[in-house]
Amino acid sequence: MSEVRPAGAFSGWECAIAGRYLRTKRKDGGVALISIISFVGITLAVAVLIIVMSVMNGFRTELMGRILGFNGHVYVGGPLLNDPNAREAVATKIRAIPGVSQVTPMVEAQGLALGPNGAATGSIVRGTAPGDLRRINLIANNIKQGSMFGFGQGEFGGNRILIGDRLAATLGVQVGDPVTLISPSGETTPFGASPRRKTYTVGGIFSVGMSEFDQVYVYMPLQQAQLFFGRDQAVDVIEIMLNNPDGIDRIKPAITAATGPNGVVTDWRSKNQSFFNALEVERSTMRLILLLIVAIAAANIISGLVMLVKNKGRDIAILRTIGAGRGAIMRIFFMAGAAVGVAGTIAGFLVGVLFCTFIAQIQGFVEWISGVSVFNADVYFLAHIPAKLDWSEVVFITLLSLSMSFIATLPPAWRASRLDPVEALRYE
Repeated sequence: MSEVRPAGAFSGWECAIAGRYLRTKRKDGGVALISIISFVGITLAVAVLIIVMSVMNGFRTELMGRILGFNGHVYVGGPLLNDPNAREAVATKIRAIPGVSQVTPMVEAQGLALGPNGAATGSIVRGTAPGDLRRINLIANNIKQGSMFGFGQGEFGGNRILIGDRLAATLGVQVGDPVTLISPSGETTPFGASPRRKTYTVGGIFSVGMSEFDQVYVYMPLQQAQLFFGRDQAVDVIEIMLNNPDGIDRIKPAITAATGPNGVVTDWRSKNQSFFNALEVERSTMRLILLLIVAIAAANIISGLVMLVKNKGRDIAILRTIGAGRGAIMRIFFMAGAAVGVAGTIAGFLVGVLFCTFIAQIQGFVEWISGVSVFNADVYFLAHIPAKLDWSEVVFITLLSLSMSFIATLPPAWRASRLDPVEALRYE
């Protein structure tokens, strides 16, 4: 006769009893309603945490991509910018550094833009060589009206300029319309400095999808900018683009060595440090707050299991008397609580991932239903809600939710295992 072996841990009968307890109605001593509430709470908490963190990741990625795609990654200033020969020699050395993708001598100054209808607004004028501007993909690939044809052609680079779409809307201009630029730093007269003004033709209108840039920036040929702002042959900065902006620490020493003692080197981190630090602080704070919400949702499992243990005291006593050990009782109630946590976490994972995947369609649907814009680009800088799933973070959130759910089940499961059968049956 073969030997009868006892059932192992998490055996079929333990799972069957745990599942039966979860499905039992309240009138029969079950806690189905509390289990449903716990399930919904964990689902919403996990989904919201995934969605919020993905949106914040998307914000950071989009903003970094547009800021670092529109602006340079390294900037060179100093006395060498006034000497064309020295400047070109330094630019040639920098172009030869591995990891450098583009070197752009640039004039950048503030001015006042006037439309033909009298509308006026402040602007930032950038003067770049036509070839350099064509290599700035965020501009060259996002010209919505007109083109770069004719940009840089004519005496001193010609009179065609490129402007952002929001600036064009403010001034009420389209491609081919005139725009008058006024520079506050004009020629010196006996009565003081005289503002310099000149009328240009809009050759193209670009949109990089970030209102802060589309609202104020004007591009004109480098020679024309030098003439208009009285720079002679000097430039204001040498803007350097890198293949990998995060590799700045490796490349910056080589750039500093190439510029020599007459150059001053700064990078994108110092220029935008406060902005990105604020984003990181906000991201960390939101993660902590939402993790607490997950913990609160998981804590609902405790109340449900405590009631279940109280209602099932007689069942526990009977199981103990027919040979079930304390470990079996603890596993039964552990599985009953953990099942809610696992199901809620999986549901929250699916809801969060699907929401982030189709967030653009959801935004369009909500705007269609409500008739209002739920994501104003003037306020949020971007034209749509960005979302980027960081799978390592999603896995961390999922595992953390499961861990909290498992930990929440341990106290009431342990209490059930310590229940004395004699005491439980005394008043039955």
